[in-house]
Amino acid sequence: MTTTPGETLPLWQASLPGRPLAGLTVLVVEDSRFASEAVRLLCLRSGARIRRADCLRSAARHLQTYRPSVVIVDMGLPDGDGADLIRQIATAEPRVPVLLGISGDPLLHDAALEAGADGFLSKPIESLAVFQQMILSALPAQSKRGGLRALPDDVIQPDASSLRDDLIHVAEILSDSQDTSAVDYIARFLAGVARSAHDPALEEAASALARDHQAGHALAGDLVRISGMVQDRLARVAEI
Repeated sequence: MTTTPGETLPLWQASLPGRPLAGLTVLVVEDSRFASEAVRLLCLRSGARIRRADCLRSAARHLQTYRPSVVIVDMGLPDGDGADLIRQIATAEPRVPVLLGISGDPLLHDAALEAGADGFLSKPIESLAVFQQMILSALPAQSKRGGLRALPDDVIQPDASSLRDDLIHVAEILSDSQDTSAVDYIARFLAGVARSAHDPALEEAASALARDHQAGHALAGDLVRISGMVQDRLARVAEI
């Protein structure tokens, strides 16, 4: 059976031995290169094809051209709220078969489901078994195959170059000291990156920035601290 460019195989062909997501196309809407690289590796190991959008506008262009089998939406995007995109996709006809939210903040689980997501992935996304099971369990009933399936215990780790790209992105935003409107985005983005990279000190610094901004406190000290930590991490990545 052949398909045209951009067309996915029928969902009933998805669960093939060793490559349980073969035939599926995954659109990941994620501004973090590190997180999207993790999803790319998971898709590669699972047999799925992947497309990436880094913002709401880019996601809209993809969805106008292709009908993916799975859409994974980050809850915090540079040009808007991921929950709004989830809500839009969930109510569109025909509906995307599998729609998932993703975030480094597990407290956004309920917001993703309330917006219409079928499930929620919490960063860091490293377990092949969790990734595959989340998608397979959300597939429509007619596309599932019966019987037990062995779950792989593999854990993936993205290349350090994708982490470097995220850190450079934060450093570039921080270099514009006049752009105070970006504080919320910096805090949210950096916390997710730090969580994915297993860097609790950087994650706490990002969380402190978010708390101080919400409380109306002065942010100069937080921003200087974060800038120094980002430069330190960039130096470490360069040595790898």
